[in-house]
Amino acid sequence: MKRRNFIQSSSILLASTGLASVMPLDLLASATLADKVRFAVIGVNGMGWSNLNALLKDSRAQCVAICDVDKNVLNKRTAELAKRNINVTTASDFKTILENKDIDAIVIGTPDHWHCKMMVDALAAGKDVYVEKPVGNSIHECNIMVAAQKKYNKAVQVGQWQRSQKHFADAMAYVHSGKLGNVRLVKAWAYQGWMKAIPVVADSAVPDGVDYAAWLGPATKRPFNKNRFHFEFRWFWDYAGGLMTDWGVHMIDFGLIGMKAQTPISVVASGGKFANPDDASETPDTLTTIFQFKDFNLQWEHATGIDGGPYNRNHGVAFIGNNGTLVVNRQGWEVIPEKTNGKDKIERIELQKSVDNGLEKHTSNFLDVIQSRKFEDLNAPIEAGSHIAKICQMGNIAYKVGKKIYWDAEKNKFTDGEANKYLAAAYHNGYKMPTV
Repeated sequence: MKRRNFIQSSSILLASTGLASVMPLDLLASATLADKVRFAVIGVNGMGWSNLNALLKDSRAQCVAICDVDKNVLNKRTAELAKRNINVTTASDFKTILENKDIDAIVIGTPDHWHCKMMVDALAAGKDVYVEKPVGNSIHECNIMVAAQKKYNKAVQVGQWQRSQKHFADAMAYVHSGKLGNVRLVKAWAYQGWMKAIPVVADSAVPDGVDYAAWLGPATKRPFNKNRFHFEFRWFWDYAGGLMTDWGVHMIDFGLIGMKAQTPISVVASGGKFANPDDASETPDTLTTIFQFKDFNLQWEHATGIDGGPYNRNHGVAFIGNNGTLVVNRQGWEVIPEKTNGKDKIERIELQKSVDNGLEKHTSNFLDVIQSRKFEDLNAPIEAGSHIAKICQMGNIAYKVGKKIYWDAEKNKFTDGEANKYLAAAYHNGYKMPTV
């Protein structure tokens, strides 16, 4: 019997016998502590650290271990936690964390190319998992991750935290009400003004304290270059998919939710490195992608170095209907009516502002489900995270092949042989694609 289930059963027994009223307070406190969800975080430099802190906002969570291949980051985070009287076990090898039987849940905050293997290994080790978005770095990896959750029957929450925000739910309910009329076009975008050119720098020696081989993992073996390390990994194909997968999984996700849509019929993408053609990044800094569904088109746009996106928002989703347009992003949502003879066709709704902390609500939802074991209550289950990651991968594949491509939903692949070459990520350095 697992420790948490044992404590819960013991508490019920104590209450039924009346012993709880005479049990020493220090033992009751110990039982309460033992009943906390004990979690570990793998990758604590970026979102892994944010997720850790969000979890600790909930009194049910206890961080017991952290792991990072960069000892500089690991030592920094350990010291920061110690200042808050939080003492953790540390490790550079994530397998050490998975072997710890006292850990209930694993948070994966690593670069994208590690998500699949780490999640599958964590599930096989009997852990519930919170995995950052995008869940996989290829369509095939996404399919494997869904199969792994079904096989091991553990809770998996994907870090698409906007799914836990009330104002996004309210906006989707309005779209579903039909008041916008026939919605034929959905726009989703991310204009990232803060993103500048990444200067080309020479390869260098691996920094002290960094296990670079472990950082690379299954990715192509290359000399160390700081441009590919830590945050900037997002802009290199070996490890991630650029803004399409980094922001697209957030914005396009709600386009699909609003339209109750599944997979597109076709995808075409056009763009390139137009802002900074000679910088070090590989993924396009400017991109327009059109996903064609049965009754509507979904258009994705992203651009770096620009904040002036559609509807004066640097990110968002717009549902454009015959009666009006609903626009939603992290700040809130509003309805802009169409007009007939100068009169609004539907009621204008001024900006309904966001009022909650989406990340904290999302991690608390994960804890709820760990305790209840009702996986259907997860706000971002692996099926949802996998689906939107696959859609975004389709967009990147269309960009890479440079033509319109068609998806065969029954065969779960493209009708184009060149596009199908990108369905699976190649694993290197002795690593094997997980099998379930």
